[in-house]
Amino acid sequence: MAPPLLLLLLASGAAACPLPCVCQNLSESLSTLCAHRGLLFVPPNVDRRTVELRLADNFIQALGPPDFRNMTGLVDLTLSRNAITRIGARAFGDLESLRSLHLDGNRLVELGTGSLRGPVNLQHLILSGNQLGRIAPGAFDDFLESLEDLDLSYNNLRQVPWAGIGAMPALHTLNLDHNLIDALPPGAFAQLGQLSRLDLTSNRLATLAPDPLFSRGRDAEASPAPLVLSFSGNPLHCNCELLWLRRLARPDDLETCASPPGLAGRYFWAVPEGEFSCEPPLIARHTQRLWVLEGQRATLRCRALGDPAPTMHWVGPDDRLVGNSSRARAFPNGTLEIGVTGAGDAGGYTCIATNPAGEATARVELRVLALPHGGNSSAEGGRPGPSDIAASARTAAEGEGTLESEPAVQVTEVTATSGLVSWGPGRPADPVWMFQIQYNSSEDETLIYRIVPASSHHFLLKHLVPGADYDLCLLALSPAAGPSDLTATRLLGCAHFSTLPASPLCHALQAHVLGGTLTVAVGGVLVAALLVFTVALLVRGRGAGNGRLPLKLSHVQSQTNGGPSPTSKAHPPRSPPPRPQRSCSLDLGDAGCYGYARRLGGAWARRSHSVHGGLLGAGCRGVGGSAEQLEESVV
Repeated sequence: MAPPLLLLLLASGAAACPLPCVCQNLSESLSTLCAHRGLLFVPPNVDRRTVELRLADNFIQALGPPDFRNMTGLVDLTLSRNAITRIGARAFGDLESLRSLHLDGNRLVELGTGSLRGPVNLQHLILSGNQLGRIAPGAFDDFLESLEDLDLSYNNLRQVPWAGIGAMPALHTLNLDHNLIDALPPGAFAQLGQLSRLDLTSNRLATLAPDPLFSRGRDAEASPAPLVLSFSGNPLHCNCELLWLRRLARPDDLETCASPPGLAGRYFWAVPEGEFSCEPPLIARHTQRLWVLEGQRATLRCRALGDPAPTMHWVGPDDRLVGNSSRARAFPNGTLEIGVTGAGDAGGYTCIATNPAGEATARVELRVLALPHGGNSSAEGGRPGPSDIAASARTAAEGEGTLESEPAVQVTEVTATSGLVSWGPGRPADPVWMFQIQYNSSEDETLIYRIVPASSHHFLLKHLVPGADYDLCLLALSPAAGPSDLTATRLLGCAHFSTLPASPLCHALQAHVLGGTLTVAVGGVLVAALLVFTVALLVRGRGAGNGRLPLKLSHVQSQTNGGPSPTSKAHPPRSPPPRPQRSCSLDLGDAGCYGYARRLGGAWARRSHSVHGGLLGAGCRGVGGSAEQLEESVV
């Protein structure tokens, strides 16, 4: 009896079920049900012979290889509605018999190349309701031949691995609805002969490229698998690019046009074919002629209109299509940028705009002005410094014998930040295409170029450095003799000048002080006048109110024209009446309130003069006693 009992105990121990789960053994297959159990991770003691494992509606956050190790017989795995944010590489590596994998309702942001490696016989993959924004191109490689159902709906996908999806011959259902897909590559579904349902609802598709898949009608008897196509909720642009789909006359009736404005809101299948029209390209504006110095950046622009938006291309002077390289880059908006120009880049460029309705072209001329190369070989390729440019220019001028009694180039009206460059008309026998000014300073060794039209003989240099020494040379650029010749350059002369130092601040301080003094003086006069007017009104009102009071006059004298003053008649003394209270607060003697107002105006004037003198002394002389005088005058 001992051996059978031992075998029974071992069998019961091997079939132990995880504590929070429910295990069912039906038809010799084991099902482990762990849904709604509040699990934070996959139970480590799940029976490895389990065929069906349900872990939905829990709080699992990550999956790794130890979770499903040695579970080679697992067929159905459900991980729906958890909090999974990460799937480790080869987390399902041992699940070679897995047929159905449910990962919907989680928080996956991306799927790497190794996230789904292992289940080579997978048939149903449900990834809807996540936050997927990226799926690696090789994420589905292990089950391309076996997958029948792929659900990627309700995610944030702009791009999906179209190459992998197009290589699934057994695919029956493909759900891509409620994503951010804005374009489908041509022929993406051409090889999906078994596809019976394609859902592209609520994406950002403005157009659909022609594909043999869409020609299979819902009720077509000749098709191997009738297709149910849903692409409503997309901003369809109903122009000639969608005319092929309109001619299929499918029975769908939920699709509407979003543009152009004349067709917006109309049912797609109800719009007549004649209204699905396009507009040929029209080049609105472009660069006609561009001149650049050798080594500088050249930007050629070309803008075109049309419906649909034209595709832009550039053809170079050698009649070859200009592609992206280390030196040149063509942008989709029609801009061609050449980083470092050379003599071989000069010539005519052709801008080509194409769309299904036609094409348009425009020509752009690029001229590259060659930099002058002096005969002094001791520079060893370095950038010229403040003295190098003048030395090489003078040497070249002496070699040509062009030195004259008067300098050919003069710099006058020099200020701290500007200077006027002047030159003569030169020799009339030599044609001039344009002038070029080269200069640098002792503060910065960078050589600066300025291009001047041939009709000008003056140029104002701005934004110079104050108190710096400048060396300047003027060159005349002559047109090339032939198409392959370089632009000829001729030195006209050089000049040396120095900018003025920065102006001191004393004059600004004096102007500021004079303005402040004037403001104080005017303010004092206005205050004194206002005070005099107010006191006069108060005195007149007080006199009118006390008209019945006797007025005491003392020391009254009469004025005569040189005669003796009359003798005043004595009056008997009488008791003095009550003296009326004055309206002003200070008794200043005979002047009264009027004298106070005049004194106040004089005080304001004296104070302003003292402030003016103190500030000027402090600002310009810098004497130590000026500060004390200023403080004394304003107290």
